[in-house]
Amino acid sequence: MTLVRPRALLFDWDNTLVDSWGAIHDALRVTFEAMGREPWTLEQTRQRVRRSTREAFPALFGKRAEEATGIFYQAFESDHLKTLEAREGAETLLRGLVEAGGYYLAVVSNKRGDLLRREVARLGWDGYFERLVGANDAARDKPAADAVEMALGDSGLAPGPEIWFVGDTDIDMVCAANAGCLPVLLRAEPPGAGEFTGSEPGVHVAGCVQLLEAVRAI
Repeated sequence: MTLVRPRALLFDWDNTLVDSWGAIHDALRVTFEAMGREPWTLEQTRQRVRRSTREAFPALFGKRAEEATGIFYQAFESDHLKTLEAREGAETLLRGLVEAGGYYLAVVSNKRGDLLRREVARLGWDGYFERLVGANDAARDKPAADAVEMALGDSGLAPGPEIWFVGDTDIDMVCAANAGCLPVLLRAEPPGAGEFTGSEPGVHVAGCVQLLEAVRAI
């Protein structure tokens, strides 16, 4: 595939630019225990958490989904800002793109929008992004294209190979494909055989600094 210089980079949040798995896992543990369920391990949380609570919890908790959602967010909000950490090289990546100029940057996350914006503010990253779109902000959450369309907003940019959607999971690659953007996989492990059937990454980079280098090389 011949890459074209991106005009926009839309980023997933958790495990792409930040590590907040500890807070997510703890809140899920509290929720599962309150629901009388066996909590997931941290590794299971990392593997299974993909969709927003409004999409995932009805399948997990059935008629008690609303109750479980309240318990989860009460636990999460008590802890998430204290344990939030930037991924290695994330600020170098964002600062490098902003300093280079010409890139529209936004976040598309399945973390609830108000919590996403609090975390961005906590890290002092507000100035890096044009739009911050989280769960419940758009009519539908990832992997639907609605959140991508909201993230691009009135930028004048349309989905295509010049819009890079950067994430670490299958749902990010599916979202990119649904929206017509270039799927960019950012994680240490390369794509496995058959892992992303129908939504294969157009680019794979091992980390944030490597992504900056890849953009600069075009």
